[in-house]
Amino acid sequence: MTVTGDSQNREPFERLIAALAPWLGQAVIVGGQAHRLYRLHPYAQELGYPPLATLDTDVALPTRLPAEIGDIRARLLSHGFSEELLGEDHPPATHYHLGDDASGFYAEFLTPLYGSETDRKKKRKSTAEISGVVSQRLRYVELLIDHPWSVDFAGGGPGVKIRVANPASFLAQKVLIRGKREREDRAKDILYLHDTIEVFGARLGELRELWRKVVMPNLSPRAANTVSKASTAVFGGLSDDIRRAAAVAASRGLSPEALRQACRYGFDEIFG
Repeated sequence: MTVTGDSQNREPFERLIAALAPWLGQAVIVGGQAHRLYRLHPYAQELGYPPLATLDTDVALPTRLPAEIGDIRARLLSHGFSEELLGEDHPPATHYHLGDDASGFYAEFLTPLYGSETDRKKKRKSTAEISGVVSQRLRYVELLIDHPWSVDFAGGGPGVKIRVANPASFLAQKVLIRGKREREDRAKDILYLHDTIEVFGARLGELRELWRKVVMPNLSPRAANTVSKASTAVFGGLSDDIRRAAAVAASRGLSPEALRQACRYGFDEIFG
């Protein structure tokens, strides 16, 4: 599991935001970088430890963007990014690396997967080209795109705002994709859940209203029920995933039981 502090990838991230400037009104930062950006929101409270951030930045895009805005791929390449093609899908999944950056930072793009996972020819609908970049099609990405929050981003210049997945959707989506995550990623996700609850610990009532009035009505009853029961299903007892998550945060002195209890409390308050 690769986890870095808040400042290591600041400059590469700023360059990514500069490249994406024409699309900041449509793109939504999700995943680990959204978790880091939550610290900039007015609702966030200061914590005694730095935010986690993976080496990648996940950028969620709607399935269509206005053609007149331009081509994301061309702009990324003009800002020093290069493409790494992965896998055998057509088009292949792609990571966008900074050509002169040694930190391991890269960006990847995500877009919602609607309907069946295969097309009429039984071919997997794994990727899609959107405004020149290859995006991975994944379930519940629409949850992250809908009703985003925004934060002021000083690194992007005066008045620059970045859209991030709202925390209620962020937490719910992590639960809904849990069954498809790798063992290592499940532990990291639990730590993201814990830290997000702590960041907004004084605003859990607002997150509960956001869930009930905005997020939940757009989910299927089955998906909403999965999220509502996560307090017990995921945090009802100690699991290996929780123990691994606590081990990642060992420098904080966070025990598995303390992590479990904090998550269960937060999920009861927001989704119960």
